[in-house]
Amino acid sequence: MKANSFILKLILSLSALTYAILSPTAAVATSSNKPNINESTTPSNDGKFTVIAHRGASGHLPEHTIPAKALAYGLGAHYLEQDLVMTKDNQLIVHHDLTLDATTNVAAIFPTKARADGHFYVIDFTLDELRQLSVHERKKDTGEMKYPARFNNSVTPFHLHTFEEELALIKSLNKTTCRNVGIYPEIKSPWFHHQHDKDISLAVLKALKTSGYLNKEDNVYVQSFDPNELQRIKQTLLPSLGMNIKLVQLIAYNDWHETKEKVNEQWHNYDYNWMFEVGGASKISSYADGIGPWFPMLIDDKLSPSTLLSNAKKAGLTIHPYTFRLEDTPQQFESFEQWLHYYTGTLGIDGIFTDQPDRALALANE
Repeated sequence: MKANSFILKLILSLSALTYAILSPTAAVATSSNKPNINESTTPSNDGKFTVIAHRGASGHLPEHTIPAKALAYGLGAHYLEQDLVMTKDNQLIVHHDLTLDATTNVAAIFPTKARADGHFYVIDFTLDELRQLSVHERKKDTGEMKYPARFNNSVTPFHLHTFEEELALIKSLNKTTCRNVGIYPEIKSPWFHHQHDKDISLAVLKALKTSGYLNKEDNVYVQSFDPNELQRIKQTLLPSLGMNIKLVQLIAYNDWHETKEKVNEQWHNYDYNWMFEVGGASKISSYADGIGPWFPMLIDDKLSPSTLLSNAKKAGLTIHPYTFRLEDTPQQFESFEQWLHYYTGTLGIDGIFTDQPDRALALANE
């Protein structure tokens, strides 16, 4: 705990300095360092777009850890994302995967708790058990780091935390900094939790209500890949709780097997094809305020706006594509900054999920 406290203080000090450097007033002094972007890609909205810290400042520190969130906050991100899964004892944990394998030392601490498929599932552990684990940078199945150039210090301790703890952190920082940084929770795999008799959506909404997130004016978006669950949230859960917050439909391709739905008492892979068709965006707008597509879904082979993008704009949906990582900059673009310029300028999207919020904010603040 002492080591984590020191890390948090250090991050807040460094990120506060970085935020000052990236502020609009400081941008003038650093104008000579602006990326050389073609005029045709200059954002039509004066370069302003929403920067969502994807799992925190995950390009710099291990994803979904308190230090990564503190750094993202200090860098000036407009929203911090929280992926949420439930524990055996019904606690909401901020963690991206249903399993623990890729980002924790679970196999070393609880070697006998793997399921038959060899994976360790969050839902099989209590909160007290999960607190015994340490978190590291994401690894491949081979044990190699997924992003080799990222933070790699096995001595520095990082840990899992609850949604309640992160909400408290953001609320406290908003109070002390007089800012209003938003939250962007994702309800992970509601179908999986329903299979285990857990209503994760209701738990998330109750936590939000307790923390004062009630209306569309509040700085929160709730996202999910599950359209059936989002419609349930919109039509049933929110009215029953006296809430009316913004919802975002995340979009996947069918072969990702991202979502399942129950048909005739059998679970089937969800078919997302209708979302890309004429009328799809209009249907989404009946229950959601925005979409979160994978960034390639918004362009065609010639880098022109896709049908999905055009239809989403016509339907008045907010558009927040994922995920803009420095390491994944497409070959068509000379730099990460040019890539962002194209999407926020030429394509005119509203905001981005990014692992490098500092790089995105430097561009947004020009």
